Amino acid sequence: MKKLKYIVLVADGMADYPLEELGGKTPLEVARTTNMDFLAQQGKVGITCFVPKGMTPGSDIANLSIFGYDPVKYFSGRGPLEALNIGIDLKDDEVAFRCNFITVENDKLVDYSAGHITTKEALVLIKTLNKTLGAEDVRFYAGVSYRHLMVVRGAVPEFLNIKCYPPHDIMGENIPKHLPKTATAENEKIIQLMGKSKNVLSEHEINLVRIDLKENPANMIWLWGQGKKVQMPTFRQKYGLEGSVISAVDLIKGIGIAAGLTPIAVPGVTGYYDTNYEGKAEYALEALKDKDFIFVHVEAPDEAGHNADTREKIKAIENFDRYVVGKILAEFKDRKDEVRILVLPDHPTPISLRTHTADPICFVMFGAGIESNGLDAFNENLAQKSKYTISVGHDLMESFLKKENI
Repeated sequence: MKKLKYIVLVADGMADYPLEELGGKTPLEVARTTNMDFLAQQGKVGITCFVPKGMTPGSDIANLSIFGYDPVKYFSGRGPLEALNIGIDLKDDEVAFRCNFITVENDKLVDYSAGHITTKEALVLIKTLNKTLGAEDVRFYAGVSYRHLMVVRGAVPEFLNIKCYPPHDIMGENIPKHLPKTATAENEKIIQLMGKSKNVLSEHEINLVRIDLKENPANMIWLWGQGKKVQMPTFRQKYGLEGSVISAVDLIKGIGIAAGLTPIAVPGVTGYYDTNYEGKAEYALEALKDKDFIFVHVEAPDEAGHNADTREKIKAIENFDRYVVGKILAEFKDRKDEVRILVLPDHPTPISLRTHTADPICFVMFGAGIESNGLDAFNENLAQKSKYTISVGHDLMESFLKKENI
């Protein structure tokens, strides 16, 4: 008997609430999802929640849970997870902050992504920040598009205790009201860096050109998601498997690296609507020739949720179904005894709220030893009829990987 292959396909933020404009249905219900519906008919649909009570419903928390790691035990902040993929070896006296390029108008945060600024433009701005604001104890590191990092050295506990707001949670809100909060010199330092960035970036040539082109300028940085060096057991130590991770997002690849998985670079992945969906599936199938486990992450549905763009969210879900799930399924549809496939969102990103929520999500498992529970389609509404519930989200991976029938 061949060794089982395990495939996890995540559509970030795919889950949603019913929308009046869609006749009381969710984007997932309306979208054409032939392949996920097939998995639901032939496999098992269930419900779980990846965000422990009291924790912020971010992609960091939720995806740690999907990988099978208890966020309460292992989460140390979003910044250090992203630092792993960028290649930053955090020292014990350093803290990594997520550093967004944002657009500010009249003291309001109007765009958490600075118009999804290109990575090429962002690289120039990061270099400028290092020249003007960088110091022996402050360095900026380039990531992808609007997602970057700042590493500070010094009083680690004080930096970790600063209350910061994710920028996608405060769209349209007043900037001064949501600046980092604690009565410490470290907090003041972070606020000063954010304030000084406005002076540096507002008149930068790249942003002047973006304004002329009627694109949102990257006229400020927003610091949040700070944490210290990550320490957690590898996927091999936990589950006895080796594998890879595919994503355009540093956070997801960073979690994979922390788990001892190999990140795979796929040409044309952007973390946005125009990402190379099919390429992700192709590279995943190639990786499975040598490895037993692959984790494929698609960011586009989440971005559409943050942008309150119903049409693009439906389109992103359909692209995920057709080009990722469909291509994987075509390879194993007639060889289900050789594979287990898990398809799911990490959390809801409702169009109506434009941010993440901690609501339960639906998932579907298909393949060897997976018994069907007879649902006709894969969506939030029908999943409520399933009696298969994983009460603790990070236990789902263990259930998915176990040898017994499910």
